[in-house]
Amino acid sequence: MRLSSILNGQHFGNLAKVHGIVTYKLSPFEQRAFAGAISKGLPNMVRRFRSNVFIVTPPFILGYLIYDLTERQHTALLRKNPADYANDE
Repeated sequence: MRLSSILNGQHFGNLAKVHGIVTYKLSPFEQRAFAGAISKGLPNMVRRFRSNVFIVTPPFILGYLIYDLTERQHTALLRKNPADYANDE
């Protein structure tokens, strides 16, 4: 069975008639995209940052400390021991 025979020539936006529900739409050209972006958006961003900084930061600090310790240990293991070559001439 083809999909076009089910749809009867209609498109997906017009498949059903809805009665008793009122919808309102505002044109995208009439909306203010950045309304309240500075007066409400910046304080909200600061609040969200302050609430999450102590949750997100400790794992990153721990990861950095582990990485730094590992790199230092790797660099130390790459060096030769000068005492092994003290008697060479």
